[in-house]
Amino acid sequence: MNKKTKILLADDHSLIRNGLVQVLVSNSELEIIEAENGKQALSLIQSEKPEIAILDIEMPEMSGFEVAEKVKYQGLAIDLIFLTMLNDETMFNKAMDIGVKGYVLKENTVNEIVNCIETVLKGNYYLSPSLSGYLIRRNNKSTLSATDKRGLHLLTVSEKKILKLVAEMMTSQEIAEELNISIKTVQNHRSNICTKLDLSGTHALLKYAMEVSNKM
Repeated sequence: MNKKTKILLADDHSLIRNGLVQVLVSNSELEIIEAENGKQALSLIQSEKPEIAILDIEMPEMSGFEVAEKVKYQGLAIDLIFLTMLNDETMFNKAMDIGVKGYVLKENTVNEIVNCIETVLKGNYYLSPSLSGYLIRRNNKSTLSATDKRGLHLLTVSEKKILKLVAEMMTSQEIAEELNISIKTVQNHRSNICTKLDLSGTHALLKYAMEVSNKM
């Protein structure tokens, strides 16, 4: 008997998750695993080792981006597909930076989401057609280095502490607990760091933090 392909579906909206599961289980070659938040999704990725993880970007406990960063840092062999309700270019670029294989808007039909899964299973990339303009602009932009180590002198002591913990792959929640401060304060520090160093998005911040961690 052929081994089934494991797919993790993580979304905190049960109606969306159940609707997708009903369609996907009709394919006898697929085994569907469900998660209702980011922390549970990461745990299942580590234990069940699915071939694909479909992640809602905005989930409780850990966002889709935070899960993806952990997966990448740990070197787990899995293809990631992002689902989102937001047609946002900045978010799209973050997803591309982190290396997702599929990016689908929830406003699209279930059939398109299924097409995305099938395409990624074949080793290809899939983006919702309505996002093609984002991809064209992205490809036309020059890539600028965001790793100017001299920028560290612009940061406060508190911001450097945050940056060091970001380099250790800690989530905003974990950083808040480590430093005994609020998540809002952590988010403000992260935003200020990105502004001072001209970093665009979570992945750029993580990359910079890891490259300069030995300088702090």
